Amino acid sequence: MSTGNLDALSAFLAYSISNLESAFLKVPGSSVVVRYVKSSHQNDPGRTVLEVMLVVFAIFTLLQSRTRADRSGKHFIKFNDKEIDELVDEWIPEPLGAPLNAVEASDLAAVPIVVGQNGPKPTLVRQPSKIIANLASYNFTGLAGKEIIKERAIETLRKYGLGSCGPPGFYGTLDVHMALERDLADFLGAEAAIIYSQGFSTISSGIQISRSTVRWYDHNDLKSLEDVLDSVEKERKKRRGPLTRRFIITEGIFEKDGAMIDLPKLIELKYRKKYRLILDESISFGTVGRTGRGLTELYNVPAAKVDMLVGSMAIGLCAGGGFCAGSQNVIDHQQINGPSFVFSASMPALLAVSASEGIEILRSSPSILTKLQQNIRVARTLLDDLDCISIPSHSASPIIHLHERLLQQVVEEALRRGVMITRAKRLRGQEMVEARPSIRLALTSELSADEVKKAVKIVCQVLKDVLRKWTVGCRLST
Repeated sequence: MSTGNLDALSAFLAYSISNLESAFLKVPGSSVVVRYVKSSHQNDPGRTVLEVMLVVFAIFTLLQSRTRADRSGKHFIKFNDKEIDELVDEWIPEPLGAPLNAVEASDLAAVPIVVGQNGPKPTLVRQPSKIIANLASYNFTGLAGKEIIKERAIETLRKYGLGSCGPPGFYGTLDVHMALERDLADFLGAEAAIIYSQGFSTISSGIQISRSTVRWYDHNDLKSLEDVLDSVEKERKKRRGPLTRRFIITEGIFEKDGAMIDLPKLIELKYRKKYRLILDESISFGTVGRTGRGLTELYNVPAAKVDMLVGSMAIGLCAGGGFCAGSQNVIDHQQINGPSFVFSASMPALLAVSASEGIEILRSSPSILTKLQQNIRVARTLLDDLDCISIPSHSASPIIHLHERLLQQVVEEALRRGVMITRAKRLRGQEMVEARPSIRLALTSELSADEVKKAVKIVCQVLKDVLRKWTVGCRLST
């Protein structure tokens, strides 16, 4: 190649590079890239070579075929139509789930189907002309049917839309979410509160995957708890290890049987053994205490003595999601480190407004709780007179469990007589501790005392009739 040609090529390359550089510098942020490359090359030329190789490799990876499999088909087995049909006929797919056993099939067939709104007196498909007293749904204070809550929810839906389309830790927090957190903290008497879009009962699963050392104690037995705490302290002294964060975790009212923890004794034990306390008030929140503030109000215990008050807003407030209330430090930690708060979409605005409205109703109408407790006393008075059943539930608990055999027959016969109750359903094999079979009655303030009395008398009579051939001496007090 002649010298003239080389000069022309050099001039062309210089001109092209100059044009490319001018065009690149017009791109926003290009000056930052140029400074980075110059600085990086000056300090470590080898790094520049490595980065160029990585860029080339990335471009090559993006441009190459997604798979290197042989697409010619020469290694495929070719079947004719007859062979394909035979293989299809012989194929038996795996079932998506395990087949139902006799008990599960019977349960499914007996599930009552509600027409319209599920309130204290729903209409059923199989008994459309009969008035049914609903003692099966968790609608303890009747908030699920309050028209004011429905109206506020509709207004919120039209203003904010349905979903928030973002996690609370980024851009999913709305003003109504912050208002609900303030309402919860003020209602419970805590420094601060945090809400979650989910309210699953997964504490036992969560503590197992937290990589903590978990110790179990006997159900609702504070003496057993103290023995476990003493054994933990003995082990710590033996290995001379450092102090660790230690928590006592319990439900306020146990959902499995309606029993209630002795909160004053538990707090005394907590301070004496130097533990923190996490109290799950999913059932007790919105149902016990003068205004539904839960066990702290029932036992007149300051909320500050419970390190974390947690619970579901789907039960006590008939809304959705869960909450945690406690000190400001506890809440701040969750806002930064809580995976659900950081990654999961926040609660729909209409549920937050519904929960806030429910809190306002409980705060301004203590008569609702008075009526609920009155109905609980009426039901317990009648049920306690039956000597053929055992009732583990606390006398103030809005859920009442009955232990006995032939429970499904009792449920079905009660429904035929106009009272809807339910067996406490379990996921067998997935519970940490298998609970005894039981019937659950969920009382509500939406029924009058006379209606509750009539419904519970029917349940008592059904128990007597169904269990007569199995139990001797079952009597019904009149």
